[in-house]
Amino acid sequence: MTLGVSETQSPDEGLPTDALVETAEAKEIEGRSPGEIAWARLRKDKVAIISAIVILLIIAVALFAPLIVKLNGFPPDQFNKVDANGNPLLNTRDGGIPIGGLWGSGTSSEHWLGIEPQNGRDIFSRLVYGTRVSLLVALGGTVIAVVLGTVIGMVSGYFGGWVDTLLSRLMDIMLSFPSLLFVMALTPVVASRAQDLFGMPDNNTLRMGVLMFVLGFFGWAYLARIVRGQTLSLREREFVEAARSLGAGPNYVLFRQILPNMLPTLLVYTTLLLPTNITAEAALSFLGVGIKEPTSSWGRMISDASAWIESNPLYLFFPGMALFITVLAFNLLGDSVRDALDPRAGRS
Repeated sequence: MTLGVSETQSPDEGLPTDALVETAEAKEIEGRSPGEIAWARLRKDKVAIISAIVILLIIAVALFAPLIVKLNGFPPDQFNKVDANGNPLLNTRDGGIPIGGLWGSGTSSEHWLGIEPQNGRDIFSRLVYGTRVSLLVALGGTVIAVVLGTVIGMVSGYFGGWVDTLLSRLMDIMLSFPSLLFVMALTPVVASRAQDLFGMPDNNTLRMGVLMFVLGFFGWAYLARIVRGQTLSLREREFVEAARSLGAGPNYVLFRQILPNMLPTLLVYTTLLLPTNITAEAALSFLGVGIKEPTSSWGRMISDASAWIESNPLYLFFPGMALFITVLAFNLLGDSVRDALDPRAGRS
């Protein structure tokens, strides 16, 4: 009788069960890309999943704001009835009764989150539309900052020499600016010049565009420093040298060879810059240089509510909580994405 493995027998036959499981796991792990590994890590992160769900809900609110407000029945700019002292009235469809609700906020079956003091505008409707404005301004500013920072950083790191020196000094100058003060000073000036140049009225559509531009203009330098450092390292790698040896030009090398290898860094930076710009837009609107009445914005609502904190604390609570939850969700998701993309990251 011949001993050994028969010709029809599988090499794994006869192995213990634990060994078979380990072999199967090894075969499953084998060949996975860094992106697949990062996605597997991210799916196991409960904080990332919850943060992503919250962000998707906020985005859905912004996208479907008109439909959501239609269910409520009160447009964001509709002034409801008030009494002789300027206090909002409830049950406005039935002629109005003195204000009540939780802590005098006017909450009712009609006005789910209450009514603004004096003018009686529905807080829920204004909060929903404020979500759209805040996210749109933050997203526009982030896109501008990421595009400028990526292009300038890659050009500086790839070409080196006087180009690198010039652009590096420009980054240092931009980083030395007190950005919030400059944004506060430049926003009304840029809005006024754009109004004269394009013949546009000084409305909030123009101001939103100006806010996007100013936030992006003052937000690209830090990313450019990061991209420049990575480009300096990547330009010496073998695949870049191989592309050059085959006659590839700078544009091909930068955007087809170097840029794809920096996408994880850009993704992490984007998720962390978005909440920063959301907070910046709210701060500018709070200080009176951002979104103006009657357009709703979280910062504008917080500014208006600060005068009514004692008599109607919920007026301040709802936009403040919306801002807090949104910024927290983006920050937590950004941290989770960074940990998932970093091969050396590990959580206990």
